[in-house]
Amino acid sequence: MDASDRPEESSDRSHNVPPVADEASLLGRAAVYFTLAITGAALDLWSKHFVFATRGIPGQKDIWWVIEPYFGIETAVNPGALFGMGAGKGTVFAAMSVFALVGILVWLFRFRAAHSLWLTVALGLVTGGIIGNLYDRLGFWWTPDYPQSWSSGVRDWILWRINEKWTWPNFNIADSLLVVGAGMLLYQSVFPGQFGLTTDPQATDPQAEPSETTNDAESS
Repeated sequence: MDASDRPEESSDRSHNVPPVADEASLLGRAAVYFTLAITGAALDLWSKHFVFATRGIPGQKDIWWVIEPYFGIETAVNPGALFGMGAGKGTVFAAMSVFALVGILVWLFRFRAAHSLWLTVALGLVTGGIIGNLYDRLGFWWTPDYPQSWSSGVRDWILWRINEKWTWPNFNIADSLLVVGAGMLLYQSVFPGQFGLTTDPQATDPQAEPSETTNDAESS
């Protein structure tokens, strides 16, 4: 093929890749992302409401063992973050959660990370966990009958321990979503390329020039 013909062919190819296809792909990923985020947050908030309504606030009832003495249900309120650190800093954690949500949305849909289903699922789970705990951090569940220190606390109810000397701090479904999502992101960072973004530049940029390899293949 004459090299002078390549620019025209490249132009034709770029116009033959409709932007609608890319937008449709992002819409599909958006559906996956928001479904996971909304479902995860709803499940977390419902479970907190149900457990606290049936088991009472912390200290009202003994542990209800599912598998004694390893796994049970016990209500607790965490006024801090992981392992109770940062107690009383609920407003700060709430602000950080909002910034994280904005960052996730920008990363997924502005920088097209949503082209990766793995990242979409991971960030959907993380978002569900953020929303579930953010609801508590903003004090929407709190009433004046509760201690003031709980006003920005997170409701926990899942108890897990290996023995009486080693008990994991109580957690909730939102925490579980955050851990799973973070684990998926960690796996992606340690083993990149397995679930990454598409390497075809035209999938994300319809105006991108076809690769030289593609042109040579076609010319042959």
